[in-house]
Parts: sequence; structure tokens; C-alpha cells
Amino acid sequence: MGRPKTKQLASVSNGGSEKRSAPSATTTPTRQSKRVKTSSSTTSTPKKSPYFEPESSQSEAESEIENEASGYEDEDQSAVSAMSSPPESEEEIEEAEDTSEDEKPRKRKRGRPSAVSVASVKSEKGKELWRPGVKADLAPGEQVFIKLPKARQPGKTPYTDDTIHPNTMLFLADLKENNDREWLKVHDADYRQSKKDFDSFVECLTEKIIEKDETIPELPPKDLTFRIYRDIRFSPDPTPYKTHFSAAWSRTGRKGPYAHYYVQVQPKGSFVGAGIWHPEAEPLGLLRRAMDRKAHKLKAVLMDPLIRKECLGGVGNDEKKVVKAFCAGNAENALKNKPKGYGADNPNIDLLRLRNFTMGCKLKDEEVVGTKGITRISEVIGIMSPFIAYLNSVVMPDEEDSSDEDEDEDGAEEEEEAEQSDA
Repeated sequence: MGRPKTKQLASVSNGGSEKRSAPSATTTPTRQSKRVKTSSSTTSTPKKSPYFEPESSQSEAESEIENEASGYEDEDQSAVSAMSSPPESEEEIEEAEDTSEDEKPRKRKRGRPSAVSVASVKSEKGKELWRPGVKADLAPGEQVFIKLPKARQPGKTPYTDDTIHPNTMLFLADLKENNDREWLKVHDADYRQSKKDFDSFVECLTEKIIEKDETIPELPPKDLTFRIYRDIRFSPDPTPYKTHFSAAWSRTGRKGPYAHYYVQVQPKGSFVGAGIWHPEAEPLGLLRRAMDRKAHKLKAVLMDPLIRKECLGGVGNDEKKVVKAFCAGNAENALKNKPKGYGADNPNIDLLRLRNFTMGCKLKDEEVVGTKGITRISEVIGIMSPFIAYLNSVVMPDEEDSSDEDEDEDGAEEEEEAEQSDA
């Protein structure tokens, strides 16, 4: 069924509402519609007209329709209420404007985010802003731009190829205090400058070493220097970097089966070394054989006055004390019992238990840094050269050395046969 049409109200004129004609005395009015007069001077809340109240005789459908307010009444009531409300104060108007602005969605600013000066931000050790995971407490859209530190200035001491600069020692000292990848990545400029300083020093030192030992070839620094990275796979120490620079010289560079010269530069830990560290089974067997049959050759090298002074702690001219001092310097990996194939009553049992055959000379920082460093290091290497020559003659003998050993063995066999025949 279609919705019944509602009766329209009379239109309101500019001067006010129209008046309906009074009903006659003979007829009983069923509905009365009284409109409130509105004037420009007074305002009042309009009452709902009884015109919209349903008659008792009307049907349910008609009553439901008439109970609904017409669009005209809604418009009229809202207009009148707007006129009747008192004017708002200026403060209320400003507050309403502020709340309306807050309710509006903020537009995202375009362009580069604002930067924060790093100079005003101070951080504790281990909580620097350049470390990953450190919170900077920045507002949304802000970023921190950190300038990478530049390498140290040389100051009054210029960089030269044949010296170790003081800045290299300072960098190694800082690395010891901040031994982690993030720190080294930020201070890459200092690392590269220090590494370049050490490489140039190694190149000049090679020439000095060749003067002391002609068997050392002239090789570039990359074949002589060790990397700064540590192998931490099986180490309890998790620090990723060494806190020193080091290089080794032999007949085949830093690698190979020959005995090596070794130089380490470290604040309060520099030294010069020589020998064979952790030899494999075959060269170790050759060294033990030499200790058993011809220990006097090694003892003659160790008894040199300069070796005793620089490398064996200044021990006196006593063979037993010299051998004891040499064994004490290599006791880290020595066997506790006798090696296989040798008796415990062997007169050279202390030498036979060794697994390393090395010697070293500690140097102060003042002996390494500056113009006198290369002279001092090459001097110590010259003192150690007879020891290196002896080890190479045992482990990797030349043709002349092998023929001499054969002659010595033949002579020893003849002496043994002579002793047996006399007996």
C-alpha cells in the first residue's frame, strides 16, 4: 500500500505566520492548529502543534503516520532554537575553532626530515649513537647525521716510510679499549692511516733484514704482514681484532716451512722474535733427531754472548743455565713426559720435550717509535740470524748441509764400531 499523503502547512510570510479563520459555532472542530507568533524583538521556544496529534477515530496506520514530525516542523524548530540561543563569547568561539582544527587530520609534511646536531648529543661509552640499536629519543621525522671522525693530524712529527709514527701507537691503544666492529668501522680513517704507516715501515725494514740475512727475499708488504682480524671460531676471547701490527720474514715470506723472523708493534708489548712455532710432525721429528744426536750445535748457538744478553735474559756463561733459559721460553706447549722413541734418561731430554723452538727480545715503545726504531729492530734480527740459520739447516737443509750431515753420521757410526771392536 502506498503511504497516505500528509496535509501541508500554510506557508509563513515575511511578517509572521498567517492566521486561520475561526470555526463556526455550528460545527465542532476536529483539530486546532495554533502557531506561535514570532517577532523580531522576542524569541520563544515553539510548542508542538496539536495538529499532529492523531484523532481517536483514525486508523492505526494513520496515527503512526501523523505521529511522525514533518520536515517543515523540524526546519522551523531548528531555526527558532538557533534564534533563541544566546550569542557565544569570544573565548568559546576560539576554543571551538581550536578543537575543530585538532579534529582535522594533519597533513604529512613533505621534504627532508629535520636533522639534529650531534654536538649537542652526549652519550656514554658503549651507548654511542653510531652503534646499532641505540635509541636517540628523536621526534617522528627527525634524523641524526653523524660525521665520521677524520684521521689524527700528524702534529709536529711528520710521517716517514722508515719510522713508526706515534699516532700508530695511539690507534692501537684505542683499539684495545674499543675492540668491536662498530668502533673500527667509524674509525676506519685512523686504521687505514696506521696500517699504511706500518706497511711502509715493513718495506724499509725488509732491506735492513736482507743485509743481515741474504737468504731472505725481497717481497712486498702484503706477503709479509699479518691481518688484524682474529680467528675467534675456537677461542674463548670474542674480541674480533688483534691489538698489534705484525710481520714475518722467511725464505718464503710469512708462510712456509722455514724458520721466521717476527716483528710485533704494540703499545707496551712490542718485541722481535725468531724461530719455528708449532712445526708439523715431519720437521718436529727432524728437530728432535738433531737434539738427540747433535745438541752441541744448538748449544753453541745459544752460548753466543749477544743472544744470551738480548734473548735469554742476560743469563751467564753456563751451558746448563743457558739451556734451561731457552727451554723456559718454550715451555708453553712442551711435553710433560718423554717423546715417543726416546728414553727418559736422555741427557738432552729437556730439549726433546719441546714443541716450539723460538727466542725473543722485548722492546720498549721508545725503541720502536721514531728514527731509531728501524736500527734497533734490524740490530736484534742480526743477532738472531745464526739461530735461524741453524734451524733451517735441520728442517730444510741445503745440498751442502745434507752432505755435511751424512759425513757426520758416517763418522759417528765408525766411532761406534771402533768402540765395539775395542770392547
